[in-house]
Amino acid sequence: MKPVALGVAGGTGSGKTSVARAILEAVGAERIAFLAQDNYYRQVAWESSDHLAGYNFDHPEAIDTELLVEHLAALKSGRAIDLPVYDFVHHRRTERSVRVEPRPVILVEGILLFAEPAIRSLLDFKVFVDTDADVRLVRRIRRDIAERGREVSDVLRQYMTTVRPMHLEFVEPSKRWADVIVPEGGENRVALGMVAARVEQLLDAAERRAGG
Repeated sequence: MKPVALGVAGGTGSGKTSVARAILEAVGAERIAFLAQDNYYRQVAWESSDHLAGYNFDHPEAIDTELLVEHLAALKSGRAIDLPVYDFVHHRRTERSVRVEPRPVILVEGILLFAEPAIRSLLDFKVFVDTDADVRLVRRIRRDIAERGREVSDVLRQYMTTVRPMHLEFVEPSKRWADVIVPEGGENRVALGMVAARVEQLLDAAERRAGG
C-alpha cells in the first residue's frame, strides 16, 4: 500500500505541534512516520554571537529541503530513513540520527512546508494551522526561553528582524495551498476531528487500491 503523506504547516507558535500530536493520537502513532522540518536546518558555521544574530533561520534557504524531499520520497517508496538531529542551542546538526521506518501515514510538520513546491508535490493532504500573531509571539517567547536558553530581548529582536518578515513573505501566502485551514491549532477539537477522519478516509482508499 502506498503511504499517505500529510503535511501540517503554519507560523511559529501557531500550534502545529499540538495538531500533529492530536493526529498521532487519533490515527495511532504505530501507523505514522513523523518528520519535523526543524530537524532539517542547515549547519550554521558561526564564529561570533553577532554573526549568529544576523542569520535568517526563517528563510527557506535555511532548510535542507533537498534532504527532506529525499527522505519523504524514500518513505513513500517504503524505505527507511535516518532523521537528522539538530542542536538548537549551538545551531548545528549533531552526529546522531534517528531511524524512521516506513508507515501507512507519513506526517510532516514545519513552518515552510507549503512554500516549497518540491515538498507540496509529495503531500496528499495539507493542513495549515492559522493562529493570531500575538498568540504566536507569546508562545514563541515561552518556548525559546524554556527549551533553547534564550533571553526575551533576543527572541523579540529575532522576531522583528526575521520571523515576522519571513512569515509575511513565505508562510502566510503558503496557506493558499492548504486543503484544510485549522484556526487556533490544538484548541480546535472539532477541526482536529475532521482532519483525523479525513486521514482515515485516505488510508481506507489506499488500502482499497492496494487490494485491487
